[in-house]
Amino acid sequence: MRYTQLRAFHNVALHGGFSRAAEVMNQTQPSLSDQVRRLEQTYDTLLFRREARSVTLTEAGEGLFRLTREFFETEERIGDYLDHSGAVITGQLRIVADSAIHVADAVQAFRRDHPRVSVVIRSGNTENVLRALRNYDAEVGVVGNIASAPDLDVVDLGRTPIVAICARSKWRGSVAFGDLVHHNLIFRETGSKTRAALEAEAARRGLTLAPVIEAEGREAMREMVAAGAGLGFVSEAEAGRDPRIVQVPVTDVDLAMSEALVTLTARREVPVIRAFLAVIGAQNGT
Repeated sequence: MRYTQLRAFHNVALHGGFSRAAEVMNQTQPSLSDQVRRLEQTYDTLLFRREARSVTLTEAGEGLFRLTREFFETEERIGDYLDHSGAVITGQLRIVADSAIHVADAVQAFRRDHPRVSVVIRSGNTENVLRALRNYDAEVGVVGNIASAPDLDVVDLGRTPIVAICARSKWRGSVAFGDLVHHNLIFRETGSKTRAALEAEAARRGLTLAPVIEAEGREAMREMVAAGAGLGFVSEAEAGRDPRIVQVPVTDVDLAMSEALVTLTARREVPVIRAFLAVIGAQNGT
């Protein structure tokens, strides 16, 4: 295996094709193709499916791409260290969050301290967040009720009650947990920790909560609630100020979401991650 072959493979996978990778690397496409082909021949492993106008990673290619992302990121960190360039942090910080509200203040503070870093925020449930972190598709995750794992660093962001939300024109007062079975319920997709908490409590009581609508993502759920389709559920901190929606306290139960900021332990020394964790620590007084 040669470094140039790994680098060729990595850039083709990263940029989605030989032509774009050759352009970025300032090489000819035949030269780049030959390097990847030699890597495949050496290990008798197909890394790309080559079609007329596109290439896609095979299962073996996807596994190797995860490793090369880690490898070349480490190489970049070594270069930063040797260049003593860590004083000015550049690049991109990608955050995948079940709700960005929990890190909104931290993101603003981070941008003030590190204006040369661009921040990209995407939404996703816990499964999406952890997949993105482990595939090196994000630097930081924000999730609810996360279980500890040996490959993750977790920072507690606090605990807030779970509340129901409903169209303002449809509801007044509160609702008992046991009475939820008599209402139209709108749940988020499987993988949502809010949904999991509700279903676990229902199972403990011998109840079945059957949603009439399953919405992909919090915003889709909120829009269905605002339209009057039924009761949705969020943590109190995420209820927001939508004038179309009111909070409905759920009585006779103590359900809450513990929000956490999550990063990969193996990446804790990546400059943008280290800097963002420093901002979170300063806000938490740690």
